[in-house]
Amino acid sequence: MKRVLATAVIAALALTAVGTANAEHRPDTRTLQRHADALLRQGAPGVLVEVDTPRGDVRVRSGYGDVDRRTPVPWQAKFRIGSYTKTFVAATVLQLVGEGRMSLDDTVERWLPGVVAGNGNDGTKITVRHLLQHTSGLNNYVGQLPELFLEDRFDEIRFRTHRPEQLVALATRVPPDFQPGEQWNYSNTGYLLAGMIVERVTGNTWQHEVRTRIVQPLGLRDTSLPGTSAFLPRPHATAYERFPEKGLEADPNDPRYGRALDVTHYNPSWGGAAGDMISTTEDGNKFLKALIGGKVLRPAQLAEMTKTVRAPKLDPGWAGAEYGLGLMWIPNSCGGHWSHGGDIPGFMTRNGVTADGERSVMVSVNTDSMVAEPGAPRLTKEVTVDLVDHALCGLK
Repeated sequence: MKRVLATAVIAALALTAVGTANAEHRPDTRTLQRHADALLRQGAPGVLVEVDTPRGDVRVRSGYGDVDRRTPVPWQAKFRIGSYTKTFVAATVLQLVGEGRMSLDDTVERWLPGVVAGNGNDGTKITVRHLLQHTSGLNNYVGQLPELFLEDRFDEIRFRTHRPEQLVALATRVPPDFQPGEQWNYSNTGYLLAGMIVERVTGNTWQHEVRTRIVQPLGLRDTSLPGTSAFLPRPHATAYERFPEKGLEADPNDPRYGRALDVTHYNPSWGGAAGDMISTTEDGNKFLKALIGGKVLRPAQLAEMTKTVRAPKLDPGWAGAEYGLGLMWIPNSCGGHWSHGGDIPGFMTRNGVTADGERSVMVSVNTDSMVAEPGAPRLTKEVTVDLVDHALCGLK
């Protein structure tokens, strides 16, 4: 979504520690630590990294979970995972497909008659696959909520409840970006609709289905689906946000960000099935490994999930990226990995898992509005690319 914080304070000291690595991991752990430390110069208040390997877990942290108190990010910190929620939702949909209760070729109109219509939007032409793959052409409703990106308006909607039907209506009041299946463009609207379809198929909320189908069976004890609750369970870092002075109209080359604000608590219902979940680095890794390891979906549905199309609009961050159903395929120095990050006010989540499901990494930064320090290296790729690459390819 954006960029971050009192960098002079952060640069003064990087609080670091190593978790459960044994002696043979430590040389590479030092490299992992350097990558985590480097994120501070790029504007991270604090960083928490956990790598799950066949030899054990490795954890590092850097910077501050609370800048004013100069305390580190808690090792067991809970954080908002933003769009990583989409992977859970897509997996839930695919379980229903595997049970024969719905099909990826079903249209939106079949399950939600009349919901996607008008201004060139046509639910009879958009399939469930289009929704999960970001090929529906539907406008991204987040762009119709400028108050999320303006400091002087954020507080007025901070605790407001948004219904998915209202948010979809925002998206359909403008023409689609393209006709279904013709192009690729990231749209949160598709996942709101996917959540609504899960509810129509099952008679339960999408949160209930994710919880009972994935969270509980995998023992993800620190993963939660807050719905309309503004509360973030402890322990957690303070979530910081810097807003562009002109919001969505800001010039990307000169956004003029404001001060860092505490946005730890807010109603995440505007994210809904597109991004409202809370988790930890441990749980995030466990889910990724279980998913790619074949413990969540039947082989036919996992094959559908990992069937990708090129996603050229992701190239500035992840060159050569492809998108499946709630999963990204990202080329790296050892071939490639599966991933789905997330950005939501106050938190940035990045992750990855090897194609064999044997090694995974979760990265949590307590802002999604990183503003690099003066003189920091100018990056030509997403800020965590080198860290994730080392975790998956270099940490043996």
